[in-house]
Amino acid sequence: MSPDRDPATLVSTLAARLDEFTGIVSEAAAAILAVDPRDSGARRKLDESPVTIADEAAEAVILAGLARVAPAIPVVSEEAVAGGHVPAPQRVFILVDPLDGTREFLAGRDEFTVNVAVVADGVPRIGLVAAPPLGLIWRGVVGRGAQRLRLKPGLPAAHASEVASIRTRTRPPRPVAAISRSHFDPRSQAFLDRLAISDTLVCGSSVKFCRLAEGAADVYPRLAPISEWDIAAGHAVLSAAGGVVTRPDGTALTYGNFAGRFHVPGFVAWGDHPSPARPLRERD
Repeated sequence: MSPDRDPATLVSTLAARLDEFTGIVSEAAAAILAVDPRDSGARRKLDESPVTIADEAAEAVILAGLARVAPAIPVVSEEAVAGGHVPAPQRVFILVDPLDGTREFLAGRDEFTVNVAVVADGVPRIGLVAAPPLGLIWRGVVGRGAQRLRLKPGLPAAHASEVASIRTRTRPPRPVAAISRSHFDPRSQAFLDRLAISDTLVCGSSVKFCRLAEGAADVYPRLAPISEWDIAAGHAVLSAAGGVVTRPDGTALTYGNFAGRFHVPGFVAWGDHPSPARPLRERD
């Protein structure tokens, strides 16, 4: 499985192994739940974000699994990058956040996730998001649809007690906004003030993308910097379910900023595609 192959063909090959990817994130979910947040060795990284032995345990599980399932595909993982390990740029690579929402994990909330995404030519094409405390995994392949699995952490995909296709809903006149519990910023608030929001769904991590993907919310703005591994998997799941993620001005949001340490300046995620005649501006 060479990364030099045609990206579309390579993504199709990887998509055929979706159940194996699902098993990997399920094992990572179990590794996180095995750690007591009160005894997780929490410490600060250079960017002041927290990291724990749960993050590291999940990353080890994921990297070992990807070495089996997709051994030739470069992997960009949050904790590895924090340690200075960045692979050479490739057209197809895998983005990993082993524990998205470490603050929520430490606070004892159930709003943290495991994120794995396959990116091809700057676009997330395959995404998996596991919510360990909820026993849920959302997964999607762009162009082939998205699903929500009810799966006990640690078990393979074949043991899912429920597999449901999910789809975004038509945007209502007064949409529901998903907002961050720990990182909601003033610019995002200003953006929402321009919409006739009916309600807000407050939660941590990439769960917000998944709530849009399953039709529980309609818009999720984040107009502050964020890392690619935080959002790529959710982006892919949402796209597969019929949604869209763009830069705040409506232009394409691309991934693979190897030189810039994988930073994204901000984004707006929508469950329903806005009309092409209405570009996504902050005044909308």
